[in-house]
Amino acid sequence: MMPTNQYVEVRNDAYYVAGTRIGLDVVTYDFRNGSSAEEIFEAYPSIGSLAKVYGTITFILEHPKEVEAYLEEQDRRYEEIKARYPLTPDMIERLERGKRELQAKYP
Repeated sequence: MMPTNQYVEVRNDAYYVAGTRIGLDVVTYDFRNGSSAEEIFEAYPSIGSLAKVYGTITFILEHPKEVEAYLEEQDRRYEEIKARYPLTPDMIERLERGKRELQAKYP
């Protein structure tokens, strides 16, 4: 387990921006894909403040190995769930549409 701080907390075996439903993985991927703290806050205003975004990014930068291990574990869990519960064609189309929209937003 990674440590936590005032900006990152653990709930249900997952890491979140403290006091929100925004996953640490979401902020990590956006940051790694070149989004600034301001862009992340604009995309997820429920984080509450730009300071919390900066605090979360600082946490990510201070714990690179732990964050990477966490992301790999999340990917493994996702693949396990996908194998156990195959998606319907309608669900696949909605996910693909969402992916295309994200790629258009963050080329």
